[in-house]
Amino acid sequence: MAKVTAPTERSAESSTAGPETALSDRFADRSRLPRRPPITGDYRADPVVRPVDAPTPPPRTIIVMPAYNAANTIERICADIPATCYDEIIVVDDCSRDNTVEIARRLPVSLHRHEQNMGYGGNQKTCYRLALARGADMVVMLHPDYQYDARVIPAAINLLKLRICDVILGNRIRTRAEALAGGMPLVKYVANRGLTVIENILAGQNLGEWHSGFRVYSRRVLETVPFEANSDDFVFDSQFLVQCVHFGFQVGDIPVPVRYFDEASSINLWRSSQYAIQTLWTFGLWLAHRSRFIRHPLFCPHGLRRRHVPPAGGDTA
Repeated sequence: MAKVTAPTERSAESSTAGPETALSDRFADRSRLPRRPPITGDYRADPVVRPVDAPTPPPRTIIVMPAYNAANTIERICADIPATCYDEIIVVDDCSRDNTVEIARRLPVSLHRHEQNMGYGGNQKTCYRLALARGADMVVMLHPDYQYDARVIPAAINLLKLRICDVILGNRIRTRAEALAGGMPLVKYVANRGLTVIENILAGQNLGEWHSGFRVYSRRVLETVPFEANSDDFVFDSQFLVQCVHFGFQVGDIPVPVRYFDEASSINLWRSSQYAIQTLWTFGLWLAHRSRFIRHPLFCPHGLRRRHVPPAGGDTA
């Protein structure tokens, strides 16, 4: 005769409990098991562990100064530059006849000297070659004659960092009264305004001033514009801006105070007239190039570009 065992208290309760109670009892012991960590993120993502990208280093900013007879002002302009807005200052002396070199040697700058005078445009070419060779992402060209307030450099750089502009100019002419009160001669004010209006119409721009000695360029601009084909004279600046417009770069400006005084360098009326004529001639060449009447090296980034040569006839002090 088979032995019948009496049901335990738990089995008796289970037999009389409803289906929901029985189901909960069935999984009651699972609470004592170790829990799995929760799933975070997208479970469909690639399970392969990927290295985290290194943070992007800040852009390298180099300030260049094409110096000529700037002994009276170069120390003051360097003192005004905010120390946190640049990585290096390069001063290129174009055979100054004063003690510019001696003063620059006492300053926290990298000094380069030309063995012979290369001209204003030739001096800038050396500045840009050196800046590019030293890894500049942004280049600030600043005249060392103290006509431009160096304190606005960080604001100009930020416009390039935000990719609002590729080129920034310092505009000294916000109002007629301010320009004249700052010491700008009336004849130069009229010539500057008149030539700027013509240039804006021809280039389709709306700049307050085309003839500024305070400029900020991105590296891409300097690598694209064939500045080696430009003049070594003062018209270099006008040619460079027309080239920037031709290659589709965004050009803007910011206001800077006007500073005209005896120590500030300035070209005479005859040279200014030559500069104006050469500037208008540059626009004529550009319009002819765009109309395909001619093919001019100023506006050809590759085929007709002059051979790139390192700075010659100089030494680094």
